[in-house]
Amino acid sequence: QVQFVESGGGLVQPGGSLRLSCAASGVFSIDAMGWYRQAPGKQRELVARITSGGSTNYGDSVKGRFTISRDNFKNTVYLQMNSLKPEDTAVYYCNAVTSPYADYWGQGTQVTVSS
Repeated sequence: QVQFVESGGGLVQPGGSLRLSCAASGVFSIDAMGWYRQAPGKQRELVARITSGGSTNYGDSVKGRFTISRDNFKNTVYLQMNSLKPEDTAVYYCNAVTSPYADYWGQGTQVTVSS
């Protein structure tokens, strides 16, 4: 059974920082792990993604502010979010893609940036 344990979301003031983590269990041969987000009334969008080899890509709106990292042995991915803005407010979802292809999603964690 595939399970994700997501943590680190919450309420933070503009300019603040949060660190999200996501630990995956019951899933093997993970190729890429990443974070996506969805704000009310908007489509889900890529935040950041990292492959097993360490290659990363980021959504344009978070480049230079967010950093993704990964512990392959623990099947855990982290997202360090700095200089947070109100427009970063969304539900953040952990994602894992395996080889052969399968796509798994966490339940999501709320991030709210507000004064």
